[in-house]
Amino acid sequence: MTTTSLSHSVRGICSGGLAVVVLLIGSSACTINPVSGWPEFTLVTTGQEKQIGAEEAKKVEEEMGLLDNQALAGYLDQLGQRLAKESPRQNVDYHFYAVDMIEPNAFALPGGYIYVSRGLLALVNSEDELAGVVGHEIGHVAARHSVQKISRQGPFALITNFVSGITGFFVPFVGNVLGGIGNFAQSLVFSPYSRSQESEADKVGQEMAAKAGWNPEGLATFLNTLGREESLLNDGPRRPSFFDSHPATPDRVEKTVKWAKEFKQVQRDPITPTPEAFLKRFDGLVVGQRAANGVIEGREFRHPDLNFFVEFPDQWQVENTPVQLASAPKEGNMGVLVRAVGEGTDPMDGARALEKAVKSPVVEKTHPTTVNGLPAAKAKIGDSKVTADITWIAHGGLIYQLVGITETKNYEAIHPVFQAVTNSFRPLRPSERAGIREKRLRLVEAHAGEKLEALVDRSRSRWTTKQVAVANNLKETDLLRAGQLVKVTMEEPYVGKTK
Repeated sequence: MTTTSLSHSVRGICSGGLAVVVLLIGSSACTINPVSGWPEFTLVTTGQEKQIGAEEAKKVEEEMGLLDNQALAGYLDQLGQRLAKESPRQNVDYHFYAVDMIEPNAFALPGGYIYVSRGLLALVNSEDELAGVVGHEIGHVAARHSVQKISRQGPFALITNFVSGITGFFVPFVGNVLGGIGNFAQSLVFSPYSRSQESEADKVGQEMAAKAGWNPEGLATFLNTLGREESLLNDGPRRPSFFDSHPATPDRVEKTVKWAKEFKQVQRDPITPTPEAFLKRFDGLVVGQRAANGVIEGREFRHPDLNFFVEFPDQWQVENTPVQLASAPKEGNMGVLVRAVGEGTDPMDGARALEKAVKSPVVEKTHPTTVNGLPAAKAKIGDSKVTADITWIAHGGLIYQLVGITETKNYEAIHPVFQAVTNSFRPLRPSERAGIREKRLRLVEAHAGEKLEALVDRSRSRWTTKQVAVANNLKETDLLRAGQLVKVTMEEPYVGKTK
């Protein structure tokens, strides 16, 4: 079939088939996929895609937070925009951000919003690798994979409940009480792409990287690093990762190596002049928990900047986001949430604001009290299905809302647990504040012929030798060159908000 006849056939499919689809599902659109060149029916127009992306990008910023490092953010955008010029899809504006996420991950929202986590940035070892990752995400946008997700899933909703044990029975009233609870699990961000979509994004991303002047084999190298990093975590707590939404297959690295040989790399200077200068961009990057967001140590949570302490029940999982703390047992329909709901010194303002939001009596069910000397107010709200203990505490110019929620039939048994959490809320002691530390990525110069294990011991790295080997794309048995820069992590006192 000639190009001309194929083009006519495509238009025929769109014009003829669309009428049938519209009758079946209502409004729809038929477009030519910029990557495959084939027609596709979607429930989302380009205009709607851009609107959805902009709305969900705001949620990402609010729920996850962006990295407050302007130099790094600017570099990532510069690299991304250079790649985007080679994208087969040019009818969207591309935006690139570093997201404040512990886990190594990258994801794309509809409309060209692309994110790379600081956990991933700690693992990249070259600009070629980073270009491969970012190019891969551009590939998802170019091929409209996110739009295809929306069309499969129906109504679009990014924020999902973090505490899986207490989902599924929220009445609308309680949902309004809790507001958005999210770690984006099983959402558009982390729901997996198909294997064919992953392959398509890999290939498109590598081709863009080559056209933009980077070695397309960088993606294969980094996928190998991610695979090694994933294997290190097999015995640890399960966390969302790149491979959750970007499924790995046995032949994926082999395919990317093969495709890299097919694409001719355009000769252009990299943005960062040397490999050493590239690594130095990430010197000081926080690895793991960021103290500016508060730190979890076992059951205890300490926030150095907001100056408060709270303790959760034994064996309960705790999740910290820029918006709130959420804690729940692995099993059982119950949970506790802690969040700042506004400025002020009168805790009753929290009850009034909630009453206004849910349009249901709250203030009349609320009584004033104190918690560890702090002004507070408490209420019990619920119905035959769900009951919530709500406490508002005024501290440091902010009003905190603590919500304990469970099925009504279990409330009497669980109520003391909620009370214990509420009663643990207090200002930090000076010694607690001074003891807060965080891990940062640091670069150490190797000695000639030095073993990796010796460098790890010498630098007092908080990463093990295995972790350092993975993070630097090295073998544990490698002998190092004189002056070779090696990434390690060092535990340092928290001094205040920084990158």
